[in-house]
Amino acid sequence: MREWSLHLLDIAQNSISAGASRIEMRITFSASSQELTVTVADNGCGMTPQQLERVTDPFYTTRTTRKVGLGVPLMKQSAEQTGGSFSIKSEVGKGTELSARFCTNHVDCAPVGDLASTVVTLIALNDDRDFLLDIHTDQSSYTLDTHLLRTVLDPVPLNEAKVLQWIKEALVEQTQNLSGGVKEYEIT
Repeated sequence: MREWSLHLLDIAQNSISAGASRIEMRITFSASSQELTVTVADNGCGMTPQQLERVTDPFYTTRTTRKVGLGVPLMKQSAEQTGGSFSIKSEVGKGTELSARFCTNHVDCAPVGDLASTVVTLIALNDDRDFLLDIHTDQSSYTLDTHLLRTVLDPVPLNEAKVLQWIKEALVEQTQNLSGGVKEYEIT
């Protein structure tokens, strides 16, 4: 994929398909160690040991609509081609957690992409799910918890246009320096 925020969208969608009611997305970016770690954990149905063994095979899927499942294999490949790593663990009835570590100084490391739009899309289309986005950098940390937001904003739904716009603006502000960011400089 051209940007790793799309990996996040794909993996979160897998969690939703697995019946997860809560999906935790943890992103840690360290400019000093030039590493980005993306972890997605859910409370979905989990996988059997046999499924877990095959989940990184692109020709294995539990879907009946097509015979390939590229999300997990592509995320694994994207991380490993940067010199990073990938791990996944799962337990039936408990859920699944996968983690990908990217070396951001590698030429094959994809850009972050539009993380704010990715998260807002997940929230807008899945108002019945709870999402936790936890971002840590060398300088700061930020947490967005839709369960907490839902409690505070009740009875206004999270997929209300003005709420989604507010969430997106907050995410854009908090994620602008996630991978070093690009700031405008005045030329005098």
